[in-house]
Amino acid sequence: MLIVAGTITLDPAQRPAAEAAFDRMRAATLQEEGCLSYQAYHDRKDSGIVFLFERWRSQADLDAHFAAPHMAEFGAALAGFGVTAMEVRKYVVSSEGSVP
Repeated sequence: MLIVAGTITLDPAQRPAAEAAFDRMRAATLQEEGCLSYQAYHDRKDSGIVFLFERWRSQADLDAHFAAPHMAEFGAALAGFGVTAMEVRKYVVSSEGSVP
């Protein structure tokens, strides 16, 4: 399993448009083969920060996600949101279990 997690910092004035774009992209992403979960949340105190958390079955599924048409649409939209920073990382999970 892969986990993709990170933050995107954008112009707070663009939050409504960004939320709409994330909602459209998320709905399409959740229909993709291998997407186990996908979430994007705005920070409660800083409306310009978006937290991402995704779970994917495999690298092939994640690669297909980035090649999907809705991701090109989202990338074009993101370019208009005044992004000033982006730090998104992929983590490869070799095992998982319950938290005590």
